[in-house]
Amino acid sequence: MLSPEEIMQLIQSLIWLLAGVGIFIVGMNFMGDALEKSAGSGMKRFLEKISNNRFSGVCVGAGVTAIIQSSSATSVMVIGLVNAGVMTLMQATPIIMGANIGTTITGVLVALKNHYFNMAMYLRAFAGVMMGFSKKEKIKIAGSLSSGLGLIFVGLEIMSGEQAFGNQLVKDMFTAVFQKIDFPLLLILVGVIFTALIQSSSAATGVVITMVGTGVLPLELALFIVLGANIGTCVTALLASVGANANSKRVALIHFTFNCIGTAFFTALIWIFKEPCVDFLVSAFPGDDPMSLQMRVSLFHVIFNVSTTLILLPFVKQLVKYSCAVIKDKKEEEDALSLRYVDERLLTVPSVALGQVKKEVDYMLGLAEENTRLSFVAIDTGSTEHSERIKQNEKIINFTNKALTQFLIKLSVDVEESDETVIGSYFHVLNDIERIGDHAENFHEIGLEMISKKISFSDAARGGLAEMRDSVMQMFTLSKDAFDHLNIEELSDLNTLEDGVDGMKKKLISSHFARLADGNCSADVSPYYSSVVTGLERVADHLVNVGYSIVNPTGSQKK
Repeated sequence: MLSPEEIMQLIQSLIWLLAGVGIFIVGMNFMGDALEKSAGSGMKRFLEKISNNRFSGVCVGAGVTAIIQSSSATSVMVIGLVNAGVMTLMQATPIIMGANIGTTITGVLVALKNHYFNMAMYLRAFAGVMMGFSKKEKIKIAGSLSSGLGLIFVGLEIMSGEQAFGNQLVKDMFTAVFQKIDFPLLLILVGVIFTALIQSSSAATGVVITMVGTGVLPLELALFIVLGANIGTCVTALLASVGANANSKRVALIHFTFNCIGTAFFTALIWIFKEPCVDFLVSAFPGDDPMSLQMRVSLFHVIFNVSTTLILLPFVKQLVKYSCAVIKDKKEEEDALSLRYVDERLLTVPSVALGQVKKEVDYMLGLAEENTRLSFVAIDTGSTEHSERIKQNEKIINFTNKALTQFLIKLSVDVEESDETVIGSYFHVLNDIERIGDHAENFHEIGLEMISKKISFSDAARGGLAEMRDSVMQMFTLSKDAFDHLNIEELSDLNTLEDGVDGMKKKLISSHFARLADGNCSADVSPYYSSVVTGLERVADHLVNVGYSIVNPTGSQKK
């Protein structure tokens, strides 16, 4: 029975332990965020290399996870890309497998902990905080990386110190607990629950490694908790798939199934061959010093994830078929609106999210171009065959404008300063494209009204409009190229065409009134003709704004 003083001491030690875990997780988050920001372009290049080659998929998953130090974040990002239709299940599955390999780096770092190494890390933490006062963004990011790495080891030192795991009362308490649950399935359950609560298998494994290093947890029990941590990390992906499409749910299911199969295999292996397995790990890192004890757990974590990936990689197709059999496609309404390339889950990786926003804006501009072209069919031929297509495209344009604006507002909180101006330009571009869509819809409505009144433009009027429209359609091509590829060289040609459109407006209006005076044109079409000519001129203005957004992200070129 503990005395009141011992109870108070135990409570204080547990508080120190929780503080150590908290600092450790904060350090991981700092380091992960800094790595993500500094390697944003690298992550984009990784994702651009996504193919149906399963080996390259594993490398991409391992590489991205090594960068952001979180397999959970990689899984959520993959779910977002699948939900956005950018990635297929066959491409996503190897990446999920690779993510499990990438997350083992944290365990290796934790296992390297010793007195001299810790001192160097503490200095890094202090230096990182000082660098945070710099006005230069790159130095701030480097400071966050440095302080994050240092805080990881500060947290580990607190956990392993005399006030936490080093306290004999704490050791006795955990020893008693583990004696009660000295059963593989219960230990796995502990790993699942603990990891699910802190939402990080890397952090959970780091705590287990520290416990082994301080002698609180025997190696043979720690192995099962590490196995459970790999299942617990799937909780984040499962939660992220809620509300997503069927394919995204399948990614989460594959991730969960993959880790469950690996855990079941290694549980049976260790359960049956416990002594040979432990002897192998001990022989790999002999000695009773804390680093040797810790490296054994870290080595097992690496072996588990690499072996599971190698075993299951040939069965990617079977895993995909299994997920499709369990999660059926739901019949959705044909007119259901959603963003094509952007998903809220990508907010966890701003550098990738920003690239997807650009794709979404480009898609929206393509719809506006299509509607502008189709809207003249009714004016030129008196046909209404494209009415439904134009109506549906306009719905998508309006939805995309609102949804993407809301997404950009959320994204602007987490991006680097250098990307804030890019987001600002996207707000303006979205507004310009939405206005182009409105003009296109107006052109179509004019055509429909003229059809209902059985009136039409003269051949001369249609010829002039066709020339002006062709110039505007050329501007679409130049504006899209300038926006997509940051091609400043296109802006000169864009300006030349826009000046030509301005001149055409004056010329066409003048010619129209001349025809009216000569009696070669009906006064009934006059307001429609003027509206179309003026609308085309305004579309040209908006296209110049879109093109110039690459050099002037703070506002429009035209008023």
